[in-house]
Amino acid sequence: MNVQLSVFKGKNIRREWDGKKEKWYFSVIDIISVLTEQPNFKKAQSYWTTLKNRLKHEGSESITKCDQLKMQASV
Repeated sequence: MNVQLSVFKGKNIRREWDGKKEKWYFSVIDIISVLTEQPNFKKAQSYWTTLKNRLKHEGSESITKCDQLKMQASV
């Protein structure tokens, strides 16, 4: 996979290109950090974990379609 950065609202979002599947994968935590204006990575990660658990509890199927990939840490 090829790790690159994308810029959204002036903030870096980590993304990886999977050439075999011809798909981009984006860091959900980075996106949440920008949308919630939360500069602290751990707090953005906690927000995602809480949201994911609530959605699972409500029966949302969209969470089951989220692939989890290990990404390089942002610089």
